[in-house]
Parts: sequence; C-alpha cells; structure tokens
Amino acid sequence: MKQIAFALALTLAAPTAWAADKLPLSQISNYLNSLNTVQTTFTQVNDDGTLSTGKLWLQRPGKMRFEYDAPNDAVVLARSGSVLIYDAKSNQPPEQYPLRRTPLSLVLARNVNLGQANMVVGHEFDGTATVVTAQDPKNPENGRIELMFTSDPIELRKWVIHDNAGTQTTVLLGPLTEGGRLDQSLFSDNKKRGSDDR
Repeated sequence: MKQIAFALALTLAAPTAWAADKLPLSQISNYLNSLNTVQTTFTQVNDDGTLSTGKLWLQRPGKMRFEYDAPNDAVVLARSGSVLIYDAKSNQPPEQYPLRRTPLSLVLARNVNLGQANMVVGHEFDGTATVVTAQDPKNPENGRIELMFTSDPIELRKWVIHDNAGTQTTVLLGPLTEGGRLDQSLFSDNKKRGSDDR
C-alpha cells in the first residue's frame, strides 16, 4: 500500500502545467511526430505494486533504452524492430521480442496517426490531463497503451501498458529533455552507463 501511495504522490508531484481541456488527437499526433530525441528519468510501477527506477533515452523512430537502477540493473533496448531484455543477474542471452508486438511501437512509429481507424479506443480528459488509450488496429491482441499528456506546452507525462495477459505496467516520466544528439551506442550496448551519464 505504501508503494502505491508513493507512486500516486510521484504523479501528483510531477512538474507539469495541467491541461485546461481535452487535447485533440491531431495535436497529440503532431506532438509525438515532433519528438526526435528524449532523455528523462522514470519510475515504473509493476503489476504487483513494486517500484523500479531508472533512466530512459528515446529516439524516434524505433529506438528506446531503459536502464534500471540497482538492485534491478536490467537494460531494455528497442532497436531494429526488436525489443531486447538484458538481465544483469543472468548469463543467458537476452530475451527478444518483435517491437511490433508491443504497444510502445505506436509511440516509436515513424509516423504517428492517432486518427487512424480503430487505433484509439479511449480519449478522455480527467480534469487535469488528456488520456489517450491506443492499440494496433491490425493486432489488438498485442495489448494497449494509455498515454497521459498535459498541455501549455503539451508534454507526455505517463504511460500504462496493458498486455494480453491482463497485467499492467505504469511508467511515470520525470522532466523531459527533448532534442539534441544521442550517442548511438546507447541502442547497441547493454552495459550500464553509470552515474556520469545521469
């Protein structure tokens, strides 16, 4: 219960300019398409209520790196159409999945069009932010993603992944650093970057 309360407190304390009304899907699509690179910290709330923290790098289209803090120490890479999960406690090769089978592929797509038929299955304003629930219209069995945006200026603040097994994973984003060049080895190297790059 304390972990869940902590996660809620993080959401409330996030530095945001709260939205005054629901953002249109066209504006959200334009915002996502304008994102080239992003760096931020994150807090992940797992389905069992446990928390993980770390650093996130994103480069559209198609690239993302999650670097988890201790004691997890895992690295998750999205690149070349695949998602690779490196477990620091295992000597086994990384688990690997097609990116297209994860809802995050909708955010990492070269062209995001939330107006596409049957992609958006929820578009709401919760009084503080716009929440869009989206799925791959061709493969809805791959799960769905809830994206939360604030406005003035528009910014992605959180997402929730709902997988086909019925579990959900929430990622709360810290302040976003947008733009700039990223070291491309971030997306080809599973080694931890250490505190110097944070």
